[in-house]
Amino acid sequence: MNRRTLLGGLFAAASVPALAACSSGITSLDGGGSAGGGGGSSKDGVTIGTANFTENQVLGFLYAAVLEAAGVKTKVRPNLGTREILIPALKGGDIDLLPEYQGALLHYLSPKAEATEEGEMQNTLAMALPAGLQVLPYGMAEDSDAFVVTQETADKYGLSSLADLKKENGKLVIGAAPEVKKREVGAVGLKDVYGVEFKEFKSLDSSGPLVKGALKKGDVDVANLFTTDTDIVANKWVVLTDPKNLIPGQHIVPLIADRKADSTVRKALAELGNVLTTEDLTELNRQVDKDKKDPEDVANAYAKEKGLTK
Repeated sequence: MNRRTLLGGLFAAASVPALAACSSGITSLDGGGSAGGGGGSSKDGVTIGTANFTENQVLGFLYAAVLEAAGVKTKVRPNLGTREILIPALKGGDIDLLPEYQGALLHYLSPKAEATEEGEMQNTLAMALPAGLQVLPYGMAEDSDAFVVTQETADKYGLSSLADLKKENGKLVIGAAPEVKKREVGAVGLKDVYGVEFKEFKSLDSSGPLVKGALKKGDVDVANLFTTDTDIVANKWVVLTDPKNLIPGQHIVPLIADRKADSTVRKALAELGNVLTTEDLTELNRQVDKDKKDPEDVANAYAKEKGLTK
């Protein structure tokens, strides 16, 4: 979070285009969903980066599939790491595009941001992004952070909400990706908003085999997972409710460098966003994590099935 850059007087004084939500939840292409203007070009191709977890890799290959179908050459660099790596790579030109999540990206850029409604978050994001970057229209699909416990742990400590964790301060161990220790939607926010303090923070992975394995074995009491993770339902784990709205909405949103954001890219990604649902994304994750299919193969098959590619 220390690497965030907030735009100053230029964007603060500029008017942000109104974002008209249509029935699918996607913002209008008019105005592009950001404060950035046109002028980009994808004629030399687009390099797509992804974070280090299954879903983001699938999304990266979905982006590549629809862009290739639109005539844009692409290269996917999967599993690059966290925002602390990806955002500087995007600004520096190592990648041009990455799949993001509205609320998580906003809290990374502006930890105290209060926007919660999708259109409001989109406008706030447009003003908070570093110069040279923009968010394109967000899609229907969303995937939020969740703090999860086993049914046994829920019964033992009487846990049903994040607020309940406070009464067990100093007793419970949380497992999550390393960056969650310093994030607002993580250990920082749990303490600030709910007064929760853990006995230990175990650095594991992002809704992956390490953190889920630790939860199963009882090595951690609380795990930070994603709501599209099919293991939550399969294992009958309990998602702790969030009565104080610490966790913002997380619609999938493309984050792109201005230099590549032309109309071809905008249209292709908007079409994908208007088709891909949360249920679809959950199933694609399952195919990779459970059926051990390749993320690129899963993405290409889905794009073809939905008529996004030939």
